[in-house]
Amino acid sequence: MTPPCILIVDDEPDIREVLELALLRMGLETATAGDVATARALLDQRRFDLCLTDMRLPDGEGLDVVRHVAEKSPSTPVAVITAFGSTENAITALKAGAFDYLMKPVKLEVLRTLVKTALKVPERPQAGADQPRLIGESGPMRQIRATIEKLARSQAPVFISGESGTGKEVAARLVHALGPRAGRPFVAVNCGAIPENLMESEFFGYRKGAFTGADADREGFFEAASGGTLFLDEVAELPMPMQVKLLRAIQERRVRRVGGVEEEPVDVRLISASHQDLGRAVEAGRFRHDLYYRLNVIEMKMPPLRDRQDDIPALAEYVAQRLASSTGQPLPRLTDEAVRALKRYAFPGNVRELENILERAYALCDGDRINAADLNLAPEPGGPAEEVPGRAEMPLQDYLDRVERDAIQEALRRTGGNKTAAARLLGVTFRSLRYRLERLGLESA
Repeated sequence: MTPPCILIVDDEPDIREVLELALLRMGLETATAGDVATARALLDQRRFDLCLTDMRLPDGEGLDVVRHVAEKSPSTPVAVITAFGSTENAITALKAGAFDYLMKPVKLEVLRTLVKTALKVPERPQAGADQPRLIGESGPMRQIRATIEKLARSQAPVFISGESGTGKEVAARLVHALGPRAGRPFVAVNCGAIPENLMESEFFGYRKGAFTGADADREGFFEAASGGTLFLDEVAELPMPMQVKLLRAIQERRVRRVGGVEEEPVDVRLISASHQDLGRAVEAGRFRHDLYYRLNVIEMKMPPLRDRQDDIPALAEYVAQRLASSTGQPLPRLTDEAVRALKRYAFPGNVRELENILERAYALCDGDRINAADLNLAPEPGGPAEEVPGRAEMPLQDYLDRVERDAIQEALRRTGGNKTAAARLLGVTFRSLRYRLERLGLESA
């Protein structure tokens, strides 16, 4: 079998030689070029399994090589080599379609890891039966699936935005499952659910004796996700001190356990998500500007359910099949009236709320059909002002507190008092809900 061939593009002969020797020791073939023109000629002559290119070249820049590969051989991954500290160049290359990047001076262990990962990139990602699914054939969902296939071939950090319940974690799992890291761990972390005093030890691990109760070494999220993907859900909830430490870990690709002395290299792909607007969080001083640009290299926005109402019947059928398989019993059928009611509903909690509504309706229904009334949909928001008694006589803050209190109580009622589920339904984190409960005097709810 012919070994994979790597194209090395760099104007410095010494660097080309070092990279070539390292790759030859890995059993790989190499070809070299000292400028953009030579690289283009070689790329036009044959297909390479990977291209490594410097960012600064005598007759152009590495981005020219990235774009040429994307045009002539889109299945070939390209990694750029950039000067230490030039993270803006690396981010620009990733946005242009580069697979990953290396910092000068190139560390051979990092190079070997990158090459091994790049050579696993499939020609065209294929979803398996056991992989997470995004249900629906509406225009927005077809576009999301096409974007996920592109992102799966890259190692660029991805930020997934969208309202609570739109399927951000499902999308993140698909990006992982369709990429070269599919056989490695996918570690999902809810940043809003970790107590602030435990964040460093949870993310980076700790050594035995580092603090009271540390009776053995323990790896953190970064090490647990080694070779795979680390998914940071609700990343906007990270406190500022932890943002500083996370930024360093991303920049250096190394972590040091609490109580440890040496830093350990980590190889993870970062995907983050939040229902909050990170740009506004940066403007408000709640999120670091530099960390924002490290995480938000490529943004993917998940559409709310109200923007893809044609997918509701398919989603309802999927929920029904899942419930039927878990109970082993036939389920009542949704009437046309019930489907129309679902398609008219705004779904502030999106797909997650649809699942909750259907599960409740199936559990409480005694007959063989579910009508619109059986769905127990919440009243449509935004009714006339006169329907809210006492509004004119209330100060604005009191009125807003009342509306917030009613919304929280309704969410708690619909979730049977489950605060975690209520937070998801309201589109806030558990920490935020707990604060609101205390402020409104509902902590005993």
